[in-house]
Amino acid sequence: MATKAKHLLRPALCLAGAVLLSACTSAQTTSSISPNATVKQTPIPKKKQVYHYTPADRDCMKRAMYFESERSSRDGLLAVGTVIMNRLTSDAYPSTICGIVGQEKQFAPGVLTREVKAAAHPELDEAVDAIIRGERNPDVKDAMFFHTAGLKFPYRNMHYVTVAGGNAFYEKRGKDGELQTPPPKPADEYVLALVQEAKDPLESIGRKEFDVASIPVSDSVLTAEVPVPVQKPASTITLYTEAAPAKADPTAQLILANAKAGDWEPRFDTSTEAKRPGAGIKQTP
Repeated sequence: MATKAKHLLRPALCLAGAVLLSACTSAQTTSSISPNATVKQTPIPKKKQVYHYTPADRDCMKRAMYFESERSSRDGLLAVGTVIMNRLTSDAYPSTICGIVGQEKQFAPGVLTREVKAAAHPELDEAVDAIIRGERNPDVKDAMFFHTAGLKFPYRNMHYVTVAGGNAFYEKRGKDGELQTPPPKPADEYVLALVQEAKDPLESIGRKEFDVASIPVSDSVLTAEVPVPVQKPASTITLYTEAAPAKADPTAQLILANAKAGDWEPRFDTSTEAKRPGAGIKQTP
């Protein structure tokens, strides 16, 4: 009898244990979810402003970096390039790189015409490409001005930030510490886009010769499709010409009745009254 009771009791205990385990599991699952939990949203990447440049603009930057930095170091080259980019993204200077470099009394005399030694091209090209991709000399900060290191000036608005490539770089700030020129954009908020030069401004767009530097793959650059004008067919409407009088019947006259109203049906009048001058016209006595 005792053995039979044990056989009956064992399934009952297993069933009770399963119920308790299920209750514990359910309680743990529901309690782990917070009622105030929020779903984490992926931030939408901010669109970058695009500044265009041509091969000529690249050459202007290369020349300025070459002649102003005295080719002393890569940091010096990047420092001059950073100043150019700071000016490009500020509203106080020309809107093109060549316009900035060629501005009167701003960069070294003859910067756009003097010869660049061939041996310097590899180092220069690497530095220029780094600037185009977004690299900057971080010590230059928002500086848009520099002069030969070692010179002294009495102006109190000259706030020096670094010395590189034989030049001292500085920002112009007022007594309140604010920049006296429109601030430049941070390097991570814009990109440079190369536009191939063409005689026709629409030619490069039509051929899609548009190369954007340092734009992530996820971003896209829209190019406008230039509509092709539809050639209208030549007009087939010809105005009427008066036909010569028919030789077979010299009395017949071709009259175009009510021409202004658009009634172009010809009418033949062979009456003798139409031949006489002044017929049908009321004569004044």
